[in-house]
Amino acid sequence: MTTSQGELLPGTRRALLHRIAVAQAEGRAPSLVAAVVRDGTMVWTGARTSVDGHAPDENVQYRIGSITKTFTAVLVLRLRDEGALDLGDPLEKHLPGTGVGEATVAELLAHTGGLAAETPGPWWERSPGSLRPELADVLGERPLLAPPGRRFHYSNPGYALLGALIEKLRGASWEEVLRREVLEPLGLHRTSVLPQAPHAGGWAVHPWADVMLPEPLEDLGRMAPAGQLWSTTGDLARFAAFLVQGEERVLSAASLREMRTPAAPHEAADVAGGYAYCLGMEIRRRNGRSLVGHTGSLPGFLACLMISVDDDVAAVAMANSTSGPLLFPVAADLVRIVAEAEPRIPAPWRPLADLDPSLLELAGQWYWGTHAFALRLTADGLVSLGPLSGAGRRSRFRSNGDGTWTGLEGYYAGELLKAVRRPDGSVSHLDLGSFVFTRQPYDEGAPVPGGVDPGGWRGIG
Repeated sequence: MTTSQGELLPGTRRALLHRIAVAQAEGRAPSLVAAVVRDGTMVWTGARTSVDGHAPDENVQYRIGSITKTFTAVLVLRLRDEGALDLGDPLEKHLPGTGVGEATVAELLAHTGGLAAETPGPWWERSPGSLRPELADVLGERPLLAPPGRRFHYSNPGYALLGALIEKLRGASWEEVLRREVLEPLGLHRTSVLPQAPHAGGWAVHPWADVMLPEPLEDLGRMAPAGQLWSTTGDLARFAAFLVQGEERVLSAASLREMRTPAAPHEAADVAGGYAYCLGMEIRRRNGRSLVGHTGSLPGFLACLMISVDDDVAAVAMANSTSGPLLFPVAADLVRIVAEAEPRIPAPWRPLADLDPSLLELAGQWYWGTHAFALRLTADGLVSLGPLSGAGRRSRFRSNGDGTWTGLEGYYAGELLKAVRRPDGSVSHLDLGSFVFTRQPYDEGAPVPGGVDPGGWRGIG
């Protein structure tokens, strides 16, 4: 008997339930909900609650805090893909007069714009947005703490600026643009700026007594693009699948890969902790696994969405308490439980649909100096180049349609690979960003920079 890849085994489901039960009990959360996505489909949901007979399901809204930033980043990448802006553009080009216009769009996305972490005045998460009606009220008199581009410093006002940028270029409110361009096309009908029943109430749990206090619910106004949204495990599961697979009506898989690529300089502590920030997404490491997504919190609520792209497993966890359960470890463990108990079953190997004979001629072993590399043609139409053994520079390359290829990752990301041919049409060598790869180590028949000693290879005697 075989089990469908879309159906988790009973032991896996029990392990998932046990993990969130421990988190809810030890974290003293009024409720905790979670979901797991595999192969783009939600395969498990679970909930634990302090209210007997009323466990929330995948349609109950919780506030998701800074996971909102990932939605805002998707809108910015859409504008970039349409040609309305470049990520290297200074903010001043599109949104003049802010006083922080030298920061680029990419720097704001990656929290390297030099902006303060919070707004001046009352705690913005527990006070109405009407107290900050203009961007100047969000930024205050000292908006920059460091020169743009110098260091990673998480900034909520930076995402308020990105929301204003979206409004300026679209001529509509951030909320309207988000609904029209992301929520509706992805079918996220239970994700909204303001809560829609059924939704959880936000609570503060006393640190030294098992009692609770209701938290205020505020409309964040200008700060909404940094943390306003409410959503459900069902909707966030669909959003997680989109963040891996893409949806051409919203954002391509290639642009989402770019969003998942580290973009911020690391602090020493971040390097040690395995943390990096991308373009509206975070990368964290736990138990040897790389996870990408975002965490979120607002008074009364905690949230986490994490994805293991390699395992094609994602997890969502949310609780309605100001503090208590640490949801990143919970989400990471949900991913681990599924990935280890039921490892991903790879798709069947299939050969290339079409073969260019001139490309096949390039496959095989090449040498960069004395380092042995292998060039392979893969069924997805890409070329891969990497060392034959051990660690080293490796990358996949996408064809440019003119006999050249562009690197997609690692040291060779964006670099040009081309085959250099002799007058008779035979291949002399590969050129990769000025590096010469030859069929033999220091091939005397190829234009190796610096030349090859005419005495050739020799022994010690």
